[in-house]
Amino acid sequence: MASMLEFRTPGFNPYAVKYSPYYDSRLAVAASANYGIVGNGRLFVLGLGPGGIQAEKTFDTNDALYDLAWSEINENQLIVAGGDGSLKLFDITTPDEFPVMNFHEHKREAFSVCWNPIAKDTFISSSWDGTVKIWSPSRPSSLKTLPIGNCAYSACFSPTNPSIISCVSSDSHLRIFDLRTPVSAKYHLVSLIPVHGVPEPQQPPPVLSNGERFLSQPSEVLTHDWNKYRDTVVATGGVDRHVRVLDVRNPRGGPLSVLLGHEYAVRRLAWSPNASDVLASASYDMTVRVWSDGLMMPNAPPPPLPEQKPPVIAMGTQLGVMNRHSEFATGVDWCLFGTGGWLASAGWDQRVLVWDAHTLLRG
Repeated sequence: MASMLEFRTPGFNPYAVKYSPYYDSRLAVAASANYGIVGNGRLFVLGLGPGGIQAEKTFDTNDALYDLAWSEINENQLIVAGGDGSLKLFDITTPDEFPVMNFHEHKREAFSVCWNPIAKDTFISSSWDGTVKIWSPSRPSSLKTLPIGNCAYSACFSPTNPSIISCVSSDSHLRIFDLRTPVSAKYHLVSLIPVHGVPEPQQPPPVLSNGERFLSQPSEVLTHDWNKYRDTVVATGGVDRHVRVLDVRNPRGGPLSVLLGHEYAVRRLAWSPNASDVLASASYDMTVRVWSDGLMMPNAPPPPLPEQKPPVIAMGTQLGVMNRHSEFATGVDWCLFGTGGWLASAGWDQRVLVWDAHTLLRG
């Protein structure tokens, strides 16, 4: 794969990699010493150029870093989530390594951060303390806290509605919050979706499009992402190795499609910014895989299911496998620019790889 670029993070194991929303030649990596178990963290800001990948700036933190998000209002700023529960906002133009803002309300590890892509003056964080918090980059205290009740691994804003927030957690559920609803109504919770959906009473268990019965047991959901073209579609992944594509309009309807192939837990998901049916997944099986979800009808509502007939779940297609990581693959992100297909991945092998998915697809 001649078009693959590599950057090493010696002494630090990456947990997340994100492309800048402003430049196709800049990305950032959140990494931790000792696999994030004990020790400090480091944020790498990387530039892609004729000489490959170079470190433009690094910031050291006193605790592990698990996630990051680029600011949507300042091209030079990004927020990181730390093992001590803190969130730190860094500016790559400052001469020192200190954060320009520090946010510390979470009682346990802060595990994910996401910047609002529409109302660009807010971002969210999720934590093992069982909460999602909404923040303004200009205020040290949070604007609002959403209770999850158990380990909240991943929180996202909807890419099309600034008031919709989603979260997946250790209790096997996807939660949807709508900030436009009264706070008295379940703290804005509007949907509680069992990712490993248990069939309704008297309903036959679902079957895959190949005729096989699809049974799943509840397990921890580690990651999720909203589809960029179908505003009610979310993909989830976690400990049971399966990627599920869900429609939030049908919370009890089970998955629209499932993507089968990973051998260990799915740690990170990212829908393509260029194709409505394509997504990438990074897994503890050391691979990054590119898929088609098998649903080629954008914005089509799920068809009504005949009573007493088992629901049929589409099977996604694996388009390619990138297996150059030699440890857990923990991060993956698509470049927003260019012809579409460039991906960055990161793993516990202390490597960041930048590569063109088209080399997989042609293969």
